[in-house]
Amino acid sequence: MQRLAGKLALVTGGGAGLGAAIARRFAEEGADVIVNDVDGEAAEAVAKETGGTAVVADVSDSQAVRRMFDGIRDRHGRLDVLVNNAGIGIEDEETQRRFNEIPVKQVEEFTTRGRIETHWDFTVNLPDETWHRMIAVHLNGTFFCTREALTIMGPRLSGVIINLGSIMGTTGGAGASHYCAAKGGILGLTRSLARELVTRNIRVNAIAPGWIDTAMTEPLRETRGLLAAQTPMGRFGEPDDIAWAAVYLASDEAKFVTGQVLSPNGGFYMSQ
Repeated sequence: MQRLAGKLALVTGGGAGLGAAIARRFAEEGADVIVNDVDGEAAEAVAKETGGTAVVADVSDSQAVRRMFDGIRDRHGRLDVLVNNAGIGIEDEETQRRFNEIPVKQVEEFTTRGRIETHWDFTVNLPDETWHRMIAVHLNGTFFCTREALTIMGPRLSGVIINLGSIMGTTGGAGASHYCAAKGGILGLTRSLARELVTRNIRVNAIAPGWIDTAMTEPLRETRGLLAAQTPMGRFGEPDDIAWAAVYLASDEAKFVTGQVLSPNGGFYMSQ
């Protein structure tokens, strides 16, 4: 349908997962796509596939972000859509192991003994550097990219910003306080920006995905069944479920939508 024809869009973390799916759908809908990632090869591959351009930058580094947007300004002189998608999941193997074991043990203990004896004890043992890294990539990265995008969008009195939150930022989740805090912060930032920027005709919305089949959720092998069971649709979503939501929010179909959180989650939120 070419719903994004003539628009220039930057997708951060676009080298894989949800970001790559968004970049592909944007390109199919007529947008010129700039694919950002810390992995240059991954960014180049998606850019080649979508007919776009690649740019390497760590969104948690404010100076790197500034250089990236300076390049966009110099090359294009405009930016119509920013998708703040870059993020990280639970990276260390020990925490991944606990994510797979503890929920299963807790269900077993409660159903057989009527009480839970296995505790998460995640936050009490969370190192400073792990907390700071999660906040830096997700929340700081969203802020840094938005701040620089506004130097381009603001004078033009036009633009769309889409921030990637998470169902974990709305419902919360045990064993991931740093991730939930970062994603919850993004949702608060989204609402604040939507109110601030409406006078410049810049719309700001968020997408809060439920459980989606990506490399980030792949390590959750043992708990996958439990998570699917908590989802009324009984399954994980696909990256395209998020990509199409982004297409809608970036398009003129959503011209009266700002400050909202769109959450494709298969009904998961209803079970909380």
